[in-house]
Amino acid sequence: MTISAQPAPTVTGAETVLTDAALAFVEKLHQRFAATRDELLEARVEARSKASAAGRLDFLPETAEVRAGDWTVAEAPEALRDRRVEITGPATPAKMAINAMNSGAKVWLADLEDASTPSWHNVVDALKNLHDAARGTLEFTSPEGKKYALRGEVDRAVVVVRPRGWHLPEAHVEIDGGPAVGALVDFGLHFFHNAKHLAETGQGPFYYLPKMESYLEARLWNEVFAFAEAELGIEHGTIRATVLIETIPAAFQMDEILYELREYASGLNAGRWDYLFSIIKYFREAGSAFTLPDRADVAMTAPMMRAYTELLVRTCHKRGAFAMGGMAAFIPNRREPDVTEAAFEKVRADKSREAKDGFDGSWVAHPDLVPVCRERFDAVLGEKPNQLDRLREDVDVSAADLLDIASAPGRVTEAGVRANLYVAVAYTAVWLSGNGAVAIHNLMEDAATAEISRSQVWQQIRNGVVAEDTGNTITAELAARILAEEIEHLRTEVDDDARFERYYRPAAELIGRLVSGREEDFEDFLTLPAYRILTEELVAS
Repeated sequence: MTISAQPAPTVTGAETVLTDAALAFVEKLHQRFAATRDELLEARVEARSKASAAGRLDFLPETAEVRAGDWTVAEAPEALRDRRVEITGPATPAKMAINAMNSGAKVWLADLEDASTPSWHNVVDALKNLHDAARGTLEFTSPEGKKYALRGEVDRAVVVVRPRGWHLPEAHVEIDGGPAVGALVDFGLHFFHNAKHLAETGQGPFYYLPKMESYLEARLWNEVFAFAEAELGIEHGTIRATVLIETIPAAFQMDEILYELREYASGLNAGRWDYLFSIIKYFREAGSAFTLPDRADVAMTAPMMRAYTELLVRTCHKRGAFAMGGMAAFIPNRREPDVTEAAFEKVRADKSREAKDGFDGSWVAHPDLVPVCRERFDAVLGEKPNQLDRLREDVDVSAADLLDIASAPGRVTEAGVRANLYVAVAYTAVWLSGNGAVAIHNLMEDAATAEISRSQVWQQIRNGVVAEDTGNTITAELAARILAEEIEHLRTEVDDDARFERYYRPAAELIGRLVSGREEDFEDFLTLPAYRILTEELVAS
């Protein structure tokens, strides 16, 4: 087996990340685990096809003993016992990483996935920043001379790293002539360089695991963790992992996922936006009963979302794991105080609901929302670090409850189609330019919201949904007309013609194909074809 990694000469610190020893460790991970990962991705296709044909999912009969068993996950280390506010964001550039760690949040989810464009520069820079953050030496000086540095150790957020999902490749690391597994590159390079130091200081290593669709995928991560610890001489069970329940099949396997990772598991997170995308993707041919209202109308109070979140809290607390709430994506705008205050009220209501439901903490996307979230959880937790003692034995959720899409209040509108197409193109264009976390209309959009936007239009076309605001049937032709209008709208907002042609034009072409309503055009993940465009762009430049 041979491994090679493209150099990153323009990234300061690449020599720290891409060492021969670190790459050799990544190679060992691939030798042991890449083939299993490939098999699990193939199994996803078959599982989705069966579920879509049946129009249903259910709790697995073969794992009934796990759900009925009396077991708990490993006890949380001191650094992770209070998670009442977690801020999310990319680990590059350094300024954003420093601001997140200094935000006052208890945890920073350092995102190498949905909020990060995986250009080779970003991958290497993020890992170098995480290396420096682990040692408290991360700093940055702006071109204007403004200096940014980490606060004292007591005030800094604990870092939990989210590697890429199992499905994403890393084209810049080749093993036996093929692209490496992005998740193994991210985890392997981070763990190799930081695990011993983080373990010695009691600050990790901690991870968030995204996009899983079965307990067997969690089992694979368990095997990766055990091998990595043994290989580097880290005490078994040092790693802690929180799993994002952001796919509809994973919602039926929460117990099983925690069980597979029970020596490492810290908790589960309600990844609301990807969860909605997964519902659309999983049941895209299953008929109108699975057609969601406009994205803006799908609140966490919808019956199927209440079922999902309450089941998550009950499952976590029964197993001694933390239940983490969903994202508050609003971006404050000091020039629009009325808009900002109205949004803050919605965030307060959302976080109050989560705290009262038994969640142990929740996510925000902006430092200004940290005190808002903390205030809501302080009101419920008081001096307690969490509420693991709230077992929520009153919760009884059935398969039908989780799949009750039809009862979600809201409308499908042509205005919603327009908003979806605008967001999908605008986000993808900025993603192609190298930024995976994008503020659009006072909301922090990431890959998850772009996924909902494009898949929802595809589903509406496929089912011939009638828009309630205009009476028009949503067809491929209507979507194409609206897309053309939104492209022109975006052209007026982008004052650089070269930038528009380089990023917005290919983004529009990609989204135009992905919302055709034809099965052959549906991509499981927007980021896969976008990544191909990204790597072609880098090669061309």
